[in-house]
Amino acid sequence: MSFFPKAKFMAEVEGYLRNVFKNPELVTAIGAIEAERRFDDLLLHLSHPPAFTTVRVNTSLVSVEHVKQMLNEEIVKQFKGLTVEVLQHSVIPDVLLVPVLGPRRTLEQHPLQVIVGAQCGNAVLRGAHVYAPGIVAASKWMKAGDMVSVYSDIEGKCKRGALEFLDSCKVFIGNGISELSRKDIFSSSSPLKGIGVRMTEPVYLSPSFDNLLPSYLFLQNLPSVVVSHVLNPQPGDRVLDMCAAPGGKTTHIATLMDDKGEIIAMDKIANKVDKIKHNAAILKLKSIKAFCYNGTKALASENLSDSTGAPPFPPESFDRILLDAPCSGLGQRPNMACAWTLREVTSYPPLQRKLFTVAVKLLKPGGTLVYSTCTITLAENEEQVAWALSNFPCLQLQSQEPHIGGKGMKGAGLPDDQLQLLQRFHPSSASLQGTDSHSLSSSATDDFDCLVNKDSIGFFIAKFIKR
Repeated sequence: MSFFPKAKFMAEVEGYLRNVFKNPELVTAIGAIEAERRFDDLLLHLSHPPAFTTVRVNTSLVSVEHVKQMLNEEIVKQFKGLTVEVLQHSVIPDVLLVPVLGPRRTLEQHPLQVIVGAQCGNAVLRGAHVYAPGIVAASKWMKAGDMVSVYSDIEGKCKRGALEFLDSCKVFIGNGISELSRKDIFSSSSPLKGIGVRMTEPVYLSPSFDNLLPSYLFLQNLPSVVVSHVLNPQPGDRVLDMCAAPGGKTTHIATLMDDKGEIIAMDKIANKVDKIKHNAAILKLKSIKAFCYNGTKALASENLSDSTGAPPFPPESFDRILLDAPCSGLGQRPNMACAWTLREVTSYPPLQRKLFTVAVKLLKPGGTLVYSTCTITLAENEEQVAWALSNFPCLQLQSQEPHIGGKGMKGAGLPDDQLQLLQRFHPSSASLQGTDSHSLSSSATDDFDCLVNKDSIGFFIAKFIKR
């Protein structure tokens, strides 16, 4: 049984998504009832956090086994006596898995309440404390040091500073100790920073990674780690990460290349580029060059030299290109509520195609292009693959290694052999009940790996070679 209600979208968006997952091609293959069941299953999984927190080890500096040992010691401190063993993924060797404990159904709820926005609530479910800007409302007499119960305003109906809260609009996400009084929060003349509620009993217990072994590990969703392995960069390659911020995949690519070669990382927002540089510096990687640049304009004219090493670049400049495209992000978890309009959700494909066109022209013959998103729509995933194969005869779909997700979804007219080459992460058979840490051990079985992989939903990967 699900602990939280299904993910909530605006009616027009939910209708659009239901049509995606009940498209005629898919319904013909699996039937209308099964298609509806899969869509409802997806909405249930989206509102819950993953059953595992995944971290990538910076293997250029330290061994996975050493980080595993240090992380186990840290988990013992944070979980205060609870036994949770850090595990290594058997297929993806640089990934460590920390089981998430929950949902904890017997937590006592306190009279004093704090209401937070949906995005803040999502962060709490992944192990964060409540930061002051995320607080929407609080009980009248709340003081610093009070025990409070924290609720997520999943429908966005709570008015800032409210004293009364509708039960139908809030979801309990745990207990904590207030660091501020109500007056501190709502009477301040300037925006508040820092922790507003220090979580002591979250419904889902995940470790905090704030400044935890920053040079040795990177907090990253499992499919995001898979993407860089699928790209398979080699030492000495010249690689372009077109939409690179905050740099998780960029730094992983550099690590897989033994920091030998050149990785160009681009993003069009300056402070995001600063984040890429910051992460590269923390992880002590030297092969990354980050530029504030719009990827749609990264292709230079034929006669422009590449002597500066900065964008724009001449055609056929890169051995491998990663296009982790800007997308609607509807596969991110937990996501109890999304206020996006249908216009916003459907606005990404044109931009993705502009970026894709540039990527194809910048790729050398024989080079590898990986396209990925963290969303669930056909228009941003399989339909983009069908469009690419139709418009660029030089591209050929390739098999992926590792391939731990499911095949592509029907609905874009792609034949089964091509769908098998795609990687879409489905929720089927993934647990909603959290994890019994006592049942897991370092001798993980195939069944365990299957559980972890299927718990990583909402991502899509396609790999092409340029002939």
